[in-house]
Amino acid sequence: MKSLTYADQHTTAWSNYLNQLDKVAPFLGELKDRLDILRRPKRSLIVDIPVEMDDGSIQHFEGYRVQHNLTRGPGKGGVRFHPEVNLNEVMALSAWMTIKCAALNLPFGGAKGGVRVDPTQLSKRELERLTRRYTSEINLIIGPQKDIPAPDVGTNQQIMAWMMDTYSMNAGSTVTGVVTGKPIHLGGSLGRVKATGRGVFVTGREVAGQIGLNIPEARVCVQGFGNVGSEAALLFHEHAAKVICIQDHSATLFQADGIDIVQLMEYQKRHHKIQGYAPENEIDADQFWKIPADIFIPAALEGVIDEHIAQTIQTRLILEGANGPTLSGADEILSQRQITVVPDVICNAGGVTVSYFEWVQDIASYFWTEEEINQRMDNIMKKAVYDVWYKAIHVNCSLRTAAYILACERILIARKERGTYPG
Repeated sequence: MKSLTYADQHTTAWSNYLNQLDKVAPFLGELKDRLDILRRPKRSLIVDIPVEMDDGSIQHFEGYRVQHNLTRGPGKGGVRFHPEVNLNEVMALSAWMTIKCAALNLPFGGAKGGVRVDPTQLSKRELERLTRRYTSEINLIIGPQKDIPAPDVGTNQQIMAWMMDTYSMNAGSTVTGVVTGKPIHLGGSLGRVKATGRGVFVTGREVAGQIGLNIPEARVCVQGFGNVGSEAALLFHEHAAKVICIQDHSATLFQADGIDIVQLMEYQKRHHKIQGYAPENEIDADQFWKIPADIFIPAALEGVIDEHIAQTIQTRLILEGANGPTLSGADEILSQRQITVVPDVICNAGGVTVSYFEWVQDIASYFWTEEEINQRMDNIMKKAVYDVWYKAIHVNCSLRTAAYILACERILIARKERGTYPG
C-alpha cells in the first residue's frame, strides 16, 4: 500500500477532526445543536513574512495563526516551522488543542501557528529575523490573556525567547507569559521538555492497569525518537518494560530482548539519529507495524495509522504520542478489534499541562520545583484518564469518543452559559 506523504496527511487532518466531531454528536443530547461552533475556527490569520537573507536578497514566507475556540480561556498551541505547513493542518491542530485543553480541564482554548519554511536551511540570523517578523505580524492577536504560543515541530526554546522578546519590545515591558516553552532563566518551567513524553507514560500506565496489562515485561514499540518518543521509551524502560523497536527518520531498530534506551539516547544526542547504533539490528521501515507487541507508541507525525495497519497490527494498547496519528477509518477497525487506543488529546497532553504551569508561574512570578511540577502533572493526567475511562464505560464508546464527549460538553455548556454577543 502506498504510504501517505506529509502533504497528504495534512490535507486529511481537518476532515479527520470533523469526522471525530460527527461521532460525538449522538452523545451530546440537546448540546449537539451547538456543535457547529466547533466545526469552524473562530479566527484564522494568514501573514506574509518578508525576510532579508544573509546574501541581501528578500525572501517571502507564508505564516499562520489559527484560534479555533476561546470560550474557556485564551488560546494555547504551538508554532510549527516546516516546509509543508498549510492552513488545513494548522486549523486541525488548533481544533485538537481545543479538545485537548477541555479534556484535561485546563482554562485554555485551542490555537496553533506555523510558517512554511525549512528551518534547517536558514542561518541562525535568518531564523531570528523570520521569527521576529512572524511574531510582529501576529502580534495583535497573541498575548498572555489572548493566545499563548509554544514550541512545536521545527521550533524550540530559542525561538520562544525571540518571540517573547519581540512581543515585549512592542509592549514596552517584559511580558514573559506571552509564550511557554522558554529557557528557564527567561521564565520557563522546569520539567517542560520531558513533559509530553512523561504524560504518554503516565496515561499509558493508568490505562494498562485498567485492561490488565502489566508494564514490567510488556513489549513496547516506539515510532519517533525526539523529545516525546525518547522520554516515553525511557520511562517504560525504567519501569522494566522491554522496548523492542524504535523507529525514527533514519532507521528502524529491532531487538527482541529489549533496547538499552539510555545508551541509545546518548548515541542519538551525539549523532542526531539512531541509524548506526546497532546496524545488525536494523530492519526495513515497513516492518515496524508488523512486529507483535503489547504497546505501540506513534510519536512522530499525523496520519500514520491507516486502515491497512489497523487491520494487521498485533497489539493490545496504542498510546498516541503524536497529534492525530490514527485516521478515522482506522479508528473504527481498532475499536472492532478491541485494541485500546489512548487518544492524543489526553495521551500527549503533558506538554500543554506543564505549559499551563509555566503560564501560571509567570503570572505569579513564583516558580515550583521539578518534583512539584511532575506531581501536579501526574495528578491532572490521572484525573483525565479516570474521567475519560468512566465516560467510555458509561456510554459504551471508545476512549477517543469519550474524551471528545467530555471536552465538547465542557465547551458547549460554557458557551451556553456565556450566551451570544450582542444577544
